[in-house]
Amino acid sequence: MIATATVREAAAAAQRGECLLDVREPAEHAAGHPAGALLMPLALVPLRIDELDRTARVLVICQSGARAHQACAYLASRGFDAVLVDGGIGAWQAAGLP
Repeated sequence: MIATATVREAAAAAQRGECLLDVREPAEHAAGHPAGALLMPLALVPLRIDELDRTARVLVICQSGARAHQACAYLASRGFDAVLVDGGIGAWQAAGLP
């Protein structure tokens, strides 16, 4: 089972310096993204996995949750503590987060 975090929990974690991984495409990210989010499109996660800290929690976000869920499953299978940001960017924006 994949762990989840609310957008407010994810925003607080990002403020503390935890990794917030945006697995959307570059154009989506450019149109608006959480401050400090690391862009790594879903298709590139396997190729760029070594950029992530295996000893730290990784909060994963996309537009609605489908791609983030896939990324979390992949990262978890590789030993990461991957957490799905529930509701994605849509929920982030609805909550009025930066």
